Amino acid sequence: MKTKHKVAIVTGAGRNIGEAISHRLADDGFAIAVVDLDQGRADHVVSDLTAKGIEAAAFVCDVSDPVQIETTVNAVHGHFGRIDVLVNNVAISDNKHILEIDLALWQKTMDITLTAPFYFTKCVAHKMVADGTGGNVVNVSSTTGYFGRGRAIAYAAAKGGVVNLTRAMAIQLADHNIRVNSVVPNKIGSPVGKDEFDPSRPIVNLRNRPGVPSDLANAVAFLVSDQSDFIVGADLFVDGGCSVIMPGGSG
Repeated sequence: MKTKHKVAIVTGAGRNIGEAISHRLADDGFAIAVVDLDQGRADHVVSDLTAKGIEAAAFVCDVSDPVQIETTVNAVHGHFGRIDVLVNNVAISDNKHILEIDLALWQKTMDITLTAPFYFTKCVAHKMVADGTGGNVVNVSSTTGYFGRGRAIAYAAAKGGVVNLTRAMAIQLADHNIRVNSVVPNKIGSPVGKDEFDPSRPIVNLRNRPGVPSDLANAVAFLVSDQSDFIVGADLFVDGGCSVIMPGGSG
């Protein structure tokens, strides 16, 4: 799946899944725009990539701010000259019950986890259409987007929105040769917004092991490759079979 002279944007790329996706796409020949809120994390990933001979650059962006998204997309396009792939990975979780969450946390979770993938895609798609290059968008959804759970009310709603956002974008961008798909993880790597993996975190799946970031990164690499050219608007579950055996989550 080697690719030459193509550029991928990965949001939330400073750690965990986003970092793994950046390295995996770099292995396939992509130049990487490492987008993260934390300058230090972004610079660290860029340093690791450039040490391997990969073209990469860091872009600091608060994805809850549409102006910063516009600025970032313009900066990436200006730096690399094109954009071929967008991976909407960044997200936060509220971890709150409906009776305790306040409106500010609800809105922040929606802005980062649902609105940011919409607006990043809109801005990137405009570049792809203007350049006539087509491209690929992969949204990182979650099994939480398909099942109710006893906490994280805003996160559950936002990830449910990502599921149908993916389908709608796939339909609306297909005429421009832009394929949109999603990957659907379950408890891969560290929890959303955390640096470390908790070994005591309950894991129930058909593989009898925790998911690791490379599991999801490999799926993303497939979806942005020519090998998946006939796959569009799909949700690729990378959950160890969790969703096959569990009707939902209580925690």
